Amino acid sequence: MEKLERELMLLSRHQVLGRRERDPERLERSAYLLLSRIDTQGPMSIGQLAEAFGLDTSTVNRQTAALLRCGLAERVADPDGGMARKLRITTEGGHRLTADREANQSCLARVIAGWSPEEVRELEDVLVRLNRSAEALEGRYWPRTEEDAPHTADGAEALPRQEN
Repeated sequence: MEKLERELMLLSRHQVLGRRERDPERLERSAYLLLSRIDTQGPMSIGQLAEAFGLDTSTVNRQTAALLRCGLAERVADPDGGMARKLRITTEGGHRLTADREANQSCLARVIAGWSPEEVRELEDVLVRLNRSAEALEGRYWPRTEEDAPHTADGAEALPRQEN
């Protein structure tokens, strides 16, 4: 467990430092996470975001206020007819999120340039499993597409592993 914890800490360190040092115009980590969740799930209220991330609504209020000030998100009426207003990504927010994702993927591509497609797929599958296990313990799941399902060695979708 010591080695796993150390390697995850180092991985996190590389991502955070890379985001700040390479381009100061990149989104802050909280903005990137909030916009990514809204992009994945659609317009969300402050309460829904707070629940999704396990944060106080006051914390999410501060973070979303920054998104609103920067023009990265906007308040809209609930598309489902509810009373609470929801946050939706603006065109500018979508452009910035896309640019950050492309920069992240470009950095990752350089890191794994010498890896085989099978090694990349294996890492993806292990990370999906790790994240799903953490989400299950927290009771908060990140919405995923079928593309995110783990794969077998032949590339077919693997069935989720059942825990006893």
